[in-house]
Amino acid sequence: MQFSQAVCICMSQVAVMKRVQVIYNENDPLASDLILSLTLDGIRLLFDSVSQRLKVIEIFAMNLIKLKYCGLVFSSSDVIPTIDQIDHSFGATHPGIYDPEKRIFTLNFRGLSFTFPVEQASEPRYVRGLGSLQFTNGASPIASKMFIFSGNSLVDSKPPPLPISCFFSHPYLQGLEVIRHNGCTSGIKLSVICEGPSQVLEPRRHACVQELCFGASAEDVLTLLGAPSRVFYKDEDKMRIHSPQAHRRAPASFSDYFYNYFTLGLDALFDGKYHKLKKFVLHTNYPGHYNFNMYHRCEFKLQLPTKPISTDNSKLIDLSPTFITVGFVFMYVIT
Repeated sequence: MQFSQAVCICMSQVAVMKRVQVIYNENDPLASDLILSLTLDGIRLLFDSVSQRLKVIEIFAMNLIKLKYCGLVFSSSDVIPTIDQIDHSFGATHPGIYDPEKRIFTLNFRGLSFTFPVEQASEPRYVRGLGSLQFTNGASPIASKMFIFSGNSLVDSKPPPLPISCFFSHPYLQGLEVIRHNGCTSGIKLSVICEGPSQVLEPRRHACVQELCFGASAEDVLTLLGAPSRVFYKDEDKMRIHSPQAHRRAPASFSDYFYNYFTLGLDALFDGKYHKLKKFVLHTNYPGHYNFNMYHRCEFKLQLPTKPISTDNSKLIDLSPTFITVGFVFMYVIT
């Protein structure tokens, strides 16, 4: 699931879901996960900071939610999620891990982890499972958190591919490459996924690659990408300053317009007179930006020109990074 989709669900259920917080690293938003915290429900949704897709569901208040597995309740206001209860519900197939410094015992399953705070535990003999654990007070520890993720390890968890249940008949972007020839940008190449035709009741995932170049007609864009999420007509051309004829102030009799594709994370600008494609706007949905969460993240690749390395040892060499992160990108043709 995309971060934007989760926010939309929370906004649509504002009467039920209250005190929802968005948490991110203000100094370096890409250094840590993007978190959607449902404080009153005891749930945190952790999204990968780059792809902005859900990768971990953390339940930090076990008593606020009724949880069951295969019809058996293992945590609720009436059922205490002790380590014995978890063992009875899931059946531990391998020993857990005890951290003596944090005094946390972690029980791991495939795609699931439980943490148990304990005062002190002896070094366990794990050969016989949970029954070999000995705690000083003799009581069974109570689970404080539960983590749901995709994969075998919580530390190495990554967001899975976007499930078809999240498509809602919209196209989504797997990747975008900026097409450049001889140092000039000519268009973009999009890897798009959507719901495809199927002979059974369940839809299938359909992937395709589309190329759009400057000068394409509005009909061409509609054919390749489908109907836009919204059409926006410009009232004022604020990009006129970048044109060689910026000094000309003659009012235009035709209004340029945008095709807004929110799920693809891009805008396509058309000339109002000739209805030809002349600009792309690629949005990265960067946390803290003024239009944050309006578009899904557009993961694009832009090949940067290589600079010749100077042989003069007295001069510093500017080594630009291979990957760059920006708020959004304008691509257009100057005429």
